[in-house]
Amino acid sequence: MASTVELLDEGNTVPFIARYRKEVTGELDETQIRQIEERVGYYRSLEQRKEEVIRLLDEQGQLTEDLQKQINRAVKLTEVEDIYRPYRPKRKTRASKAREKGLEPLAEYLLSFPAAGSAEEEAEKYLTEEVVTVEDALQGAMDIIAEDVADDPKVRGWVRDHTRRKSCLVTKAKDIEKDSVYEMYYDFKEPLSNVPSHRVLAINRGEREEYLQVSVDVNIEPVLSWLNKNYVRENSVTTDLVKEAVADAYKRLIAPAVERELRGELTEKASEQAIIVFSKNLRSLLLQPPVRGKMVLGVDPAYRTGCKWAVVDQTGKLLEVGVVYPTPPQHKLREAEDVFTRLIEEYGIEVIAIGNGTASRETEQFVAGLIQKLKKSGLAYVIVNEAGASVYSASKLAAKEFPDLDVSQRSAVSIARRLQDPLAELVKIEPKAVGVGQYQHDVPPKRLDESLSNVVESAVNHVGVDLNTASAPLLSYVSGINASVAENIVRYREETGVIENRRQLTAVPRLGPKTFEQCAGFLRISSGENPLDTTPIHPESYELTYQLLELVGASLDEIGTPSLRSKLTQLDIERTAEELGAGVPTLKDIIEALLRPGRDPREDLPKPVFMTDVLSIEDIKSGMELKGVVRNVVDFGAFVDIGVENDGLVHISELSHDYVKNPLDVVSVGDVVTVRVLSVDIQKGRISLSMKT
Repeated sequence: MASTVELLDEGNTVPFIARYRKEVTGELDETQIRQIEERVGYYRSLEQRKEEVIRLLDEQGQLTEDLQKQINRAVKLTEVEDIYRPYRPKRKTRASKAREKGLEPLAEYLLSFPAAGSAEEEAEKYLTEEVVTVEDALQGAMDIIAEDVADDPKVRGWVRDHTRRKSCLVTKAKDIEKDSVYEMYYDFKEPLSNVPSHRVLAINRGEREEYLQVSVDVNIEPVLSWLNKNYVRENSVTTDLVKEAVADAYKRLIAPAVERELRGELTEKASEQAIIVFSKNLRSLLLQPPVRGKMVLGVDPAYRTGCKWAVVDQTGKLLEVGVVYPTPPQHKLREAEDVFTRLIEEYGIEVIAIGNGTASRETEQFVAGLIQKLKKSGLAYVIVNEAGASVYSASKLAAKEFPDLDVSQRSAVSIARRLQDPLAELVKIEPKAVGVGQYQHDVPPKRLDESLSNVVESAVNHVGVDLNTASAPLLSYVSGINASVAENIVRYREETGVIENRRQLTAVPRLGPKTFEQCAGFLRISSGENPLDTTPIHPESYELTYQLLELVGASLDEIGTPSLRSKLTQLDIERTAEELGAGVPTLKDIIEALLRPGRDPREDLPKPVFMTDVLSIEDIKSGMELKGVVRNVVDFGAFVDIGVENDGLVHISELSHDYVKNPLDVVSVGDVVTVRVLSVDIQKGRISLSMKT
């Protein structure tokens, strides 16, 4: 772990460390390295806060050897804050006012638990112009006791732990007569420790929108019993007064603070889970297999403004754009058929990519009808997730890429290109706009952006990038390359022409040795000067690769051939690594790259579902078995597109015959699955599905 931390501290990126420093890390994967990065960040913040608290206590003259030991032993930030709480400068409180009035000795008297005498008589000694009555004096002393009890780190820790384990989250309607999507929470109660993440975020939103009142309910008796056991002595003239002060400490000071802390904990945990779900869904969406070598007609459906279309060739180049009106209110079907028939014939269209937004199903019906009418072999359509297409279309990047097109026409181009290469197109969109999460607007934006950026970076580097065709947004996610360097690469490419080898990158402005080290292995050059440039082998390992090829009696020209495959598969890798003075993991990766030099890891995944006909919700009957595409995965199940207007829900209990803890253990966005229809509610547009086929 120490060596991994050292690599991170040296400015190496996570993808680079995971791919090219396996010997140093013990072959940790990206997830494990990021976890180390996060934990190290947490512990460094913890140590920084410890130093700060020790300094503050020292400046206040409150630092003792015992306090310093307690702080240094703390393993959580909450422990440090609990220790510091009694010494933290406070605004005016009831207790601080009582101390200013000289009532601290009276509080000490109450806590001495005298067997005889009278608390009232003792309190009379403290009457002044500011403390007018005995009751005022005793109340002030009790306020001091209450604050001291509430500030005790041991008390905070115990009450927090007890409440976490024994309390319930309770929600009530602010107005029982008011209809809302939160009606199931109008009278709801669940153990705090059992509330699932998606429910926490839903309840928080309901509270924020002022439909719900939310509280943490805990049986007060065991708490007061524990507090009294630790703070009260029986059979004293002050016993009842101290008990009253202890109860006040809990009800007024401790309980509200602990409730805020625990709800904050719940929200933080729920937010992290929502970010994990979003991140995994985004990765699956980004790594959907590309559909290469096909002429595509992209369609951005709409009603009143018509369906914008764009013809894109096999390389993603825009050939023609336009608009047709097959949907309500115009219903210009004949005119739309004539336009699409011309495009299909003129350009040899093989796939029509239809966005899944507004008017998608009506557009799908029109396209399916046209395909049936034309009876053209090989022509099909596919529904493409268009989330974020409008965000891209209105962006500066889209305006720069297509200055002569309007926003909706750019969307049609984006939809077509998403089918051809989802990763290359989706990186142009702000990750959180892709819309494959749950409650993404209820989680901390900074944390979400950071996590999703990591996912995009990981996906881009997992696949690799063609140095001569990649856009600046795609290049900016390559290990070590920032936005300005990405722009410089594109500018250099435009000025000098095709880049022939990776070493040319060193001529790009602001791309220094460290950046080259981080990015070179992830950038591919097809048909370049060196065949190794088309592989994920890092230039730092080229010499080792030459030695390996020499050892097996092969040349660079044989890369990817059956003859080299035969030679390499017969090697004893550990003995060869020792002979070449190389690490076993690095040698394994080199051999894999030589066996499959141009491999795209996405090609091993199922291709999109191509269709020629369409279903309506009225066609769907219980018991039907259908193929569908997973569009979104959430904590309670998965939404599957089965070719009708509404996605069907496979509840978590219907994902498998086995127990499923997390839907992401079973399905991912983009998966092609077989489902059985359980029920259809035509009025509400709800379809219940099962994968227990």
